[in-house]
Amino acid sequence: MGTKNLTRKPPASMATASTTLLLSLALLASEAGLEARTLELAAGKPLLLLRWPGRRPSLPSILLNSHTDVVPSEPQKWDHPPFSAALDEASGRIYARGSQDMKCVGMQYLEAIRCLRSAGFVPDRNIYITFVPDEEIGGHEGVELFVSSKEFKEMNVGLVLDEGLASPGEEYRVFYAERSPWWLTIKAKGAPGHGAKLYDGSAMENLIKSMEAIRRFRTSQFNLVKSGEKAEGDVVSVNFAYLKAGTPTPTGFVMNLQPSEAEVGLDIRIPPSAHVEALERRLVEEWAPSSRNLTCEFKQKMSVLDNFGKPAMTPADSTNPWWLLLEEAVKSAGGKLGKPEIFPASTDARYFRQIGLPAFGFSPMANTPILLHDHNEFLHKDEYLKGIGIYESIIRALATHKDGAKDDESRAEL
Repeated sequence: MGTKNLTRKPPASMATASTTLLLSLALLASEAGLEARTLELAAGKPLLLLRWPGRRPSLPSILLNSHTDVVPSEPQKWDHPPFSAALDEASGRIYARGSQDMKCVGMQYLEAIRCLRSAGFVPDRNIYITFVPDEEIGGHEGVELFVSSKEFKEMNVGLVLDEGLASPGEEYRVFYAERSPWWLTIKAKGAPGHGAKLYDGSAMENLIKSMEAIRRFRTSQFNLVKSGEKAEGDVVSVNFAYLKAGTPTPTGFVMNLQPSEAEVGLDIRIPPSAHVEALERRLVEEWAPSSRNLTCEFKQKMSVLDNFGKPAMTPADSTNPWWLLLEEAVKSAGGKLGKPEIFPASTDARYFRQIGLPAFGFSPMANTPILLHDHNEFLHKDEYLKGIGIYESIIRALATHKDGAKDDESRAEL
């Protein structure tokens, strides 16, 4: 763990892509009048921490979180180079990997703050902005380490805003919880045999029976979404990530040999309302029973509960003043929030909720198809610019919220 002053030029050995990116962001932050420093909580994965000091810094602060990493792309399947941030003049679309997930939001934070400062606004509470690594691969060496750090504890965070999703309609989507990821592998073993032989208990047969049971469960959950009975974030999703079996050769696979081992990878997402114990029993008794020579290994298993044993959810109703402020701020800027949802995938927000902090997922992208991780990911320039105004309104409202508690500065004035 360490901190660096970004106004100094780093040695050549540190001129990595991550460092270059953070230096560019730090320069933009400096132009916006923000303090900047980096934390390297995991080797080679720096985190940029920005601060806009408030007049009453003892008040709980606001954290605007954004991740800098993106998923890979297949350039040949894009209409524009995915890392060019190409503006298509005819359509007004900005094509780029990360234009929705979530480079747009990080830049909107900075531009909104620059506009507020230019207008003479000064926040009551500290405003922090983070650009973090590692989100796309689980956040374990990013926000998961950050929330346990001394630096984070000193920030006295009261509310976190993180990423949301695009909305094809007029209303902005907002998320108060998310499904917890269970990434696991199921391995099957069985006696090998000639490709022409029929026999019971082969590795492939054992695994296929398991996959059929998983598919039936997946269908039952998906049908609830298709019928409109439940939203996608309210059901347990199960998807097959990979299937590995067979004996490879330089040109393919041995075709007349039944393998002794086979393996499937599953990406399971579980909402906070799920009956976790029942799902664990299903996994052991139906999907990976030892009686069929099946074993299960978790690669990641996030709890649906926070560290206090409660469902990891942020109230999105009148009991939460932060929610009321967010809703009104979006409205006053000409936008409208849709019904609060459970995020269908996973974001870094889960680590904040896990330690009991309120966190909302929100990306101001209306009238936009959902294209994160897809080919030709884009955001229309008008939606991007409107989002800056939305964040100006949000930051202004959150930064001046009076929660009734006396801060240290007010006490000193008495």
